Amino acid sequence: MNESTAPFWAPDPARRAASRLAAFCEVAHRREPSAPSPSAPYDAWHAWSVEHPDAFWRTVWHFGGVISASGIGVPPPGVVGVGLERMAPPDPLHGPRWFPEARLNFAENLLRRRDAGDALVFVGEDGTRRALSFDALFVESGRVAAALLAEGVRPGDRVAGFVANVPEAVVAMLGCAWIGAVWSSCSPDFGSDGVVDRFGQIAPVVLVASTGYRYNGKAIDLRARIATIAAALPSLRRVVLLPSADGDDRADVHPRATAWTSWAGAGSAPPEFVRLPFDHPLYVMYSSGTTGLPKAMVHSAGGTLLQHLKEHELHGDLRAGERIFYFTTCGWMMWNWLVSALAVGATIVLYDGAPLAQRGAVLWDLAAREGLQVFGTSARFLAMSEQLGVRPVETHDLSALRSILSTGSPLSAASFDYVARSVKPGIPVASISGGTDIISCFALGNPWLPVWRGELQAPGLGMAVAVLDETRRPVVGTPGELVCTRPFPSMPVAFWNDPTGAKYRAAYFEQIPGVWCHGDWAEVTPRGGLVIHGRSDATLNPGGVRIGTAELYRQLERFTEIAESVVVGLRVGEQGGSDERVALFVRLAAGAALDDALVERVRRRIREATSPHHVPRIIRAVEDIPRTLNGKLSEIAVREALHGRAVRNTAALANPSSLAEFERLGRELRA
Repeated sequence: MNESTAPFWAPDPARRAASRLAAFCEVAHRREPSAPSPSAPYDAWHAWSVEHPDAFWRTVWHFGGVISASGIGVPPPGVVGVGLERMAPPDPLHGPRWFPEARLNFAENLLRRRDAGDALVFVGEDGTRRALSFDALFVESGRVAAALLAEGVRPGDRVAGFVANVPEAVVAMLGCAWIGAVWSSCSPDFGSDGVVDRFGQIAPVVLVASTGYRYNGKAIDLRARIATIAAALPSLRRVVLLPSADGDDRADVHPRATAWTSWAGAGSAPPEFVRLPFDHPLYVMYSSGTTGLPKAMVHSAGGTLLQHLKEHELHGDLRAGERIFYFTTCGWMMWNWLVSALAVGATIVLYDGAPLAQRGAVLWDLAAREGLQVFGTSARFLAMSEQLGVRPVETHDLSALRSILSTGSPLSAASFDYVARSVKPGIPVASISGGTDIISCFALGNPWLPVWRGELQAPGLGMAVAVLDETRRPVVGTPGELVCTRPFPSMPVAFWNDPTGAKYRAAYFEQIPGVWCHGDWAEVTPRGGLVIHGRSDATLNPGGVRIGTAELYRQLERFTEIAESVVVGLRVGEQGGSDERVALFVRLAAGAALDDALVERVRRRIREATSPHHVPRIIRAVEDIPRTLNGKLSEIAVREALHGRAVRNTAALANPSSLAEFERLGRELRA
């Protein structure tokens, strides 16, 4: 069979029948008169989930066994949603708002399993391993909840985590959620400016910080960075320091600093879980655009819980007792997504360190030793593993592994083939896509459907996903703007410091009124799957680590040699097409030269002040940069020209002739 007619993978009837999705459909059919037959195809069930959101999400609540004031798996009385016919930012008067009568606690739902089984396993780059049972996770999270209460932390107060991907990060988050505080985290590889740009918006009262971590064989000390960050956050009442990789827990970086071991261990018995409304804030996440500070998006406890239960159980087919891993940092929404698997009763596996350590073997070692059922990674990791010649099929026992997930950037068809050839033949690969903005996915895996090379299997249940062309009409087989046309529970409940909702509306609803525009350039295939071609806006996403260009521009403004600049993501070749390189183009000030010294200073500044993930791989001087008629530099025009694509609406540019230089540079850089 040729690849045009043969899927990459297809489920057998027994696997479909035994799936959690099949069990859900049986339950929904019994409970909801509007539900299709359990034997109906996925398309019918997806249509039902979108057209009958009240019935669908009520069934998800029941099937997921959500714990609330109503009981276990008992949806609250009253309506499921208010204003669900209106796709717009939530508000108390017009909606959309979900389960207005509900009262629940996120931590209570994640800590429902109580036994000696592993809740959490941590593995470090150096081989260090720690495990916490479900019983121990409950006790330690409860101690943190008590310690926060002793600090005067109350529902709605913010707790910030500048943390490595270690067990204490999970414990701290659960302790926050236990008492209704709001958790917000950044990865320790962010520079102090990037962290303050985020945490400075939300005025945290407690900062939990890792004093160091290991990466690629190096120990990185964070104490000086923590001191800078803490000094810039006058709202802090307490700085809690996690020990470094060598066990150092000195608390000397701030007058109100204390060591985690004494602070988290000193609490009294776990307090009662604080049950709060469905839309009570749980997380503040950050998504950067091309101007201003990173957007601070507030995600609700109920929306996050319900969406993640749906994705883990129905789409991921995850079960209690299974082990799930995702390579992530605490600054990426996949960390939040992974932790939610605790609500299913699964074991979450954490890794901190370089993903390609030990000549690319470290994560496959982890998968084999821990007996993972689900292995989550990025398109970049799979492409690099292939380039390094890593062949786990020959070196590792992956007999327990039943699914590989990939997100962060589009997964190339070649990487599907790499998995089949070199990792584990016959295993499904689920390319998934969503974002920090929705703390979940628009499209993802599906245990009922075949997998096709280069495609995401299907839109998620309850997600009214479409692709629109320039005339705002849905299209199939043609790239366009990825949109969502109906509300869903994990929409942000608000942006921080956005009392009128103006920032929220501008982010998603101004391009097409009444429609969520996500900023992805996508295509619906004739088979009903999706292909994500990249960002339709100019946000950078190298290696799946998103950052707004505004954060880089703030650093570039410090250089008098640079008159103006533009930063875009550049995709190169088949393998490079699965990821992007950060490319910086500068128009120099009079008399300045782009020499090696200036290039090194620029890269060092971005590395230290923002993130090493976003240091430009390419830095070139140009004569001119395209700008709109109102004088705004056009990142999208530059990006399209570099990739050899037609720039739409050149009439809106004041200097369209400048595109020729970028077209030439694109041909050179992509060669």
